[in-house]
Amino acid sequence: MHIGPLLGSGRTADVYALDGPWVLRRYRDGIDATGELAVMSYLSASGYPVPRIGPPAEEALPAGLVMQRLTGPTLAEALLAGTVTESEGAQLLARLLRELHAIPPRLSQDPEDRILHLDLHPENVILAPEGPVVIDWLTAGEGPPALDRAMTSLILAQVALDPAFPAGSRLRDLLAALLCGFADDGGVPADALTRATALRAADPQLTAHEAAVLDEAAELVAELAG
Repeated sequence: MHIGPLLGSGRTADVYALDGPWVLRRYRDGIDATGELAVMSYLSASGYPVPRIGPPAEEALPAGLVMQRLTGPTLAEALLAGTVTESEGAQLLARLLRELHAIPPRLSQDPEDRILHLDLHPENVILAPEGPVVIDWLTAGEGPPALDRAMTSLILAQVALDPAFPAGSRLRDLLAALLCGFADDGGVPADALTRATALRAADPQLTAHEAAVLDEAAELVAELAG
């Protein structure tokens, strides 16, 4: 399968066009994608909306994944464009986490554990014609669902506190609505928020601003969670 031009780049990976309906997501800095492939394959078999895994390309693994080329805006783009309201976006994020946490763990023997995305925010949801699809499973793990809810809330709070972000007040509305929606799922307990904050602090991909506002973001989540 021929590797084509670069389509886009993120914090950790580059995306290249491939033949047909596929793209190659290739990580930089020697990051191994085989664990992500295993998680996505497991979730796909469980009926969760992840990109379809494609046939391997030359030199794809271990640093890259061949997956479905998705069309449609991200949830973040739709929110900024006003085609999705903050309430609708919050309902979608809460539903995607709820459905994910209904799937039994792949490895853990703890019956309370579930698959966790640990980076589920509006930029990692593609509003494809066939329905929303969740991308970027590099940080996925297993553990208590409350940790995933706390991590999503914390990430949104960090962005809401960024003065360079053009819609900070709207993002606070999204976060408030999301935390309200989490109430029926167990909310965001203090211990889960503390653990999420520690994990976030240890993330080498954090920007200087994200690191600087981390504690303030945790306080914002706690305040809005009541």
